[in-house]
Amino acid sequence: MPNPTTITVGVLALQGAFLEHLNLLRRAATQLQSQSDSTSQDELHFDLIQVRNVAQLSKCDALIIPGGESTTMSLVAAQSGLLEPLREFVKVHRKPTWGTCAGLILLAEAANATKKGGQELIGGLDVRVNRNHFGRQVESFQADLDLPFLNEAANQTNGSSSSPAPFQGIFIRAPVVEKILPNVDGIQKDEQQVAETVVAPSKSAKDDRARLAMSSTVEIMGKLPGRVRKASTGGEEVSAGDEVGDIIAVQQGNVFGTSFHPELTADARIHVWWLNRVVESTDRMAV
Repeated sequence: MPNPTTITVGVLALQGAFLEHLNLLRRAATQLQSQSDSTSQDELHFDLIQVRNVAQLSKCDALIIPGGESTTMSLVAAQSGLLEPLREFVKVHRKPTWGTCAGLILLAEAANATKKGGQELIGGLDVRVNRNHFGRQVESFQADLDLPFLNEAANQTNGSSSSPAPFQGIFIRAPVVEKILPNVDGIQKDEQQVAETVVAPSKSAKDDRARLAMSSTVEIMGKLPGRVRKASTGGEEVSAGDEVGDIIAVQQGNVFGTSFHPELTADARIHVWWLNRVVESTDRMAV
C-alpha cells in the first residue's frame, strides 16, 4: 500500500483575499495529487486551512500571506498574538512562505513610504519595498507577465521548449521591490536611517535543517518592463536607461513574494509551482 503524506498549508485569514487563495490552492492541490497518484509510491494529500491564531499556525508546514492592507494585517496579527509566531515561522523555523502584494510588504526586511510606528514587518526577504508604488486604487491595472520560473516548470512537465501563455498580473495599490539589500547578521541597520522606512526585527534560524532552507541571495523571479524610473540590485543604483524593469517577484530560500495578485485570477499555475516547492521543502526537512 502507498504511504500517505499530508502537508498542511495555511492561508493567513486576518484580512484580505484569503478565500481566493484557498480556492486556487484547492485546484493546484488536486492537480498535484493526480500527478502523485500516477507517478509516486506515496499518496500526497494537502490539508488547506485558514489561519487566525497560533494553534492553527502551529499545524502548518507552509503559509500564504494574502493581498489586502498590510498595516491592518500587522495590527490584527499583533492584537491576536500572531506577529511573533509568524516571525518564528518564517525566519526561525524557515518554513515555506509566500506573500502576495500586502504579504510581500510584510515579508520584506524594509518598507518605505511608511510612517514610524504605522507598520510592523515580519521579514524574511532581504529587500526594501516601496508601498503603493503604482499609485492609488483607481490606478490599478493588469499586465501580461513573462515569468521565467513558470516557463521552466511547464517545460519540465511537458518536455517542450515552447513558451506558455503569459500570466495575467493584477496590480492593486501594489508595492515594488526597489532595492535588493545585503544579507546581514541582524537587522538592516542602514535601512533604519532611511526616511519613512521601517525594518523587521532580527531572528535567526533554529537548527541545521532550518538553515538549509535559508539563502543569502535574493533571486529576482519576475519583472514588469518599462514602468520603472529607478531600481537596484546588489545595493547599487541603476538608471532607467539600462532598461531595468520593476521587480515584481522575488525568492530567497524559503520565502517567495509577488507584487501582484495571482489569487484574483482563474490561473492556478503559480499556486501549482509553489506547492511543488512546498513538497520539495517538506521532503528535505523530513530527512
